[in-house]
Amino acid sequence: MIDDDGRTEGSAISGIRNAHSLLASVLGDGVNQPDGEDPSDPHTVQAMPIVLNMPKSSPPRRRELLEAAALASALVCLDPRAGSDGAWRESLSRWYGARIRKIARRARTSGQWSKVQSIPGVTVTIGESSARAFLPGPVRDVDPRIGKLQISGTDLPREDASQKKRIGGSDPVRPTLALNEDLEMSVGKAAAQVGHAAMLWAAHASFPTVERWLHEPRFTIVEVPSSELEAAARRYGVGHYVEVVDAGFTEVAPGSRTAVAFDPDVAIS
Repeated sequence: MIDDDGRTEGSAISGIRNAHSLLASVLGDGVNQPDGEDPSDPHTVQAMPIVLNMPKSSPPRRRELLEAAALASALVCLDPRAGSDGAWRESLSRWYGARIRKIARRARTSGQWSKVQSIPGVTVTIGESSARAFLPGPVRDVDPRIGKLQISGTDLPREDASQKKRIGGSDPVRPTLALNEDLEMSVGKAAAQVGHAAMLWAAHASFPTVERWLHEPRFTIVEVPSSELEAAARRYGVGHYVEVVDAGFTEVAPGSRTAVAFDPDVAIS
């Protein structure tokens, strides 16, 4: 079988394996993440841009949009092109060596959304909600088609109580990315946090687990109080979840636990 980039199925799997190995070497179990940023050199300040498709006339659903952002972030990191020498791997390696920032922006018009599709990255659509994550690079050198899009004010209403999902609820076979709703994060901030949680899940999971997941990649997104995050962590047990602790650059205090990725293979009652 040949994929869209002309690789055979076997070479694509090999590329994904190598991409996963690179990700795990930086964010996996027991790894201390390097910090290659030099405040005196702005080119070392790296970020992964994420663009959320949020047309004014038909706003997306918050949970669907967050799942799309999480998937897009993970799939950029697991792309077969990250498994061999070239621009894809080089961009990710530089980012992995710095602080792993993500910056979410919103596209309000079809024209804005269309223009960013040709910039290297991955677009994911869940239901009628779409997000695109891009290759990371220096914050100061972001492509102007992305840079002109707004960051602040990127938000959507949360679900009412009757629609909310719980950790380990209706989709126990999917990885669960749980956001701390007590922090009242905007959808832009939340998109960055679930994107990081998705990366952490992939980095900590074994390659066979990730390979199976890639046949039908989905996440269950929930927003729950901090107390529920703590209770779920106790149920799952050490080694079956990984936390996102925010550096506090925007919206939340440094050290805030913004999101938790839970292992789907652990049954909870």
